[in-house]
Amino acid sequence: MKVEKFPGRIQPYLLPKVDGEIVYRCLLCNKEFDIKKLLYTCPVCGSVLLLEDKAADRLKKIPGAVWRDLFDYRKMLNVRAMRGIYRYHEFIGPILPLDSIVYLGEGDTPVIEANGLLQNKVGRKFYFKNDGQNPSASFKDRGMASALSYINYLIGTGSVSEILAVCASTGDTSASAALYASYLQPKIKSAVLLPHKKVTPQQLAQPLGSGAAVFEIPGVFDDCMKVVEALSENYNVALLNSKNAWRILGQESYSYEIAQQFDYDIDNKALVVPIGNAGNITAIISGFLKFFETGIITTLPKIIGVQSVHADPVFRYYLEPDSKKRVFEPVTVRPSVAQAAMIGNPVSMPRVIHLVKKYNETAREQRVFFVDVTEQSIMDWQLTANRNGHIVCTQGGESLAGLVEAIADGIVEKNEEVICDSTAHALKFSGFQEMYFEDRFPEGYEIRPKREFRNTPRLVRPKVLKEVPEPGKPLPPKQFEEFVRITSEEIASILDLKKKH
Repeated sequence: MKVEKFPGRIQPYLLPKVDGEIVYRCLLCNKEFDIKKLLYTCPVCGSVLLLEDKAADRLKKIPGAVWRDLFDYRKMLNVRAMRGIYRYHEFIGPILPLDSIVYLGEGDTPVIEANGLLQNKVGRKFYFKNDGQNPSASFKDRGMASALSYINYLIGTGSVSEILAVCASTGDTSASAALYASYLQPKIKSAVLLPHKKVTPQQLAQPLGSGAAVFEIPGVFDDCMKVVEALSENYNVALLNSKNAWRILGQESYSYEIAQQFDYDIDNKALVVPIGNAGNITAIISGFLKFFETGIITTLPKIIGVQSVHADPVFRYYLEPDSKKRVFEPVTVRPSVAQAAMIGNPVSMPRVIHLVKKYNETAREQRVFFVDVTEQSIMDWQLTANRNGHIVCTQGGESLAGLVEAIADGIVEKNEEVICDSTAHALKFSGFQEMYFEDRFPEGYEIRPKREFRNTPRLVRPKVLKEVPEPGKPLPPKQFEEFVRITSEEIASILDLKKKH
């Protein structure tokens, strides 16, 4: 739909103008830094950074009702750069011209209501937001579209050149980084570091297919992250992990979409989010705060962060009720099916502490909560969800297990509707499903398959048949007719089907 066909009061806002005054802000020493350089930590004290729009008050001059209408009308625009996360351009990248924006189909992922059977089993009305329906099949594309659009902008202005983008990954980050970097070649090349034998074959195939230089190193994600940090501190590379504040900015779009998908009415709503490296939960908190401060939404939803008991440093930190006594301690992770969340020392922990405090203070009550769940419950709830029409990954199973735990803990009330985050596509983690069905989990996972969830294929090869079809060797017509009849009868017998009268 063309701009001139929209209502006159909306037309001036439809195509965003380059605006804003974005700076890096250090969470510890509060110093600010110019965004013309690639920064990931504070040059003064070494703490993590957030991006701050010093001119954000201009957004408050537009009434919340106008913002709501504007975002709804923008969904009808046929402007490529604004089809995804940059529908919310003023909140994500106001300093970026539209021709710098990289769009590969990310964002605008569906919210799917659970069927009645599953809702009854859980005890609440709830939905999955299927972020596995992003281009690289995970939520990471939101942040990567932002980070690579910013780098594309810097290249276009001559601020940087010959960029090598690097990241450490448990799988999804590497797939996303390699995909977006390959789109911008030859201006950008990519390299990814993965923990050896800790990434699913499907996830490993993605950066290889996108042409990235892939390195496997001993250890776990936290060890890969230290190597990548050393590279970013000593060499001219672009770090694409969630330490990159532009990643966080792009992932805020998750909050904006949920607000829009519920017509900006998020009273009595709660979100359940896997924590991992803590970038996503901080982005979601920040996004809702921005929409609340500009009057686009009038309440702040509950946010429930969930971790596996095999990697739960954030949950442990908040076990101490007195904020003055809390001390963050990294944990040694154990094997987890929720591989993207298998992180014992989240780089965004300072952001968590800062934003959780701000969120609760803004709401004037506790609105952010944390739970941990067993590996067994993650797999059981993932399989339960997928047997009820979903495409939930193991992190989505972790979210649903977290919802069940939050209900048991009294965090989620009966009148609240819940959105569970399924961060990736189920097919990325199909190997864990196979291990479950075949009872092949090593002891360290602490998972034992339940009989009602196990499912394996059956070979139907009737013994009375001397010959059966083979590739390149079809049966003669009469023999094939006999094959079809006998095979269908055997399947009907197994399924206890009754013949038509």
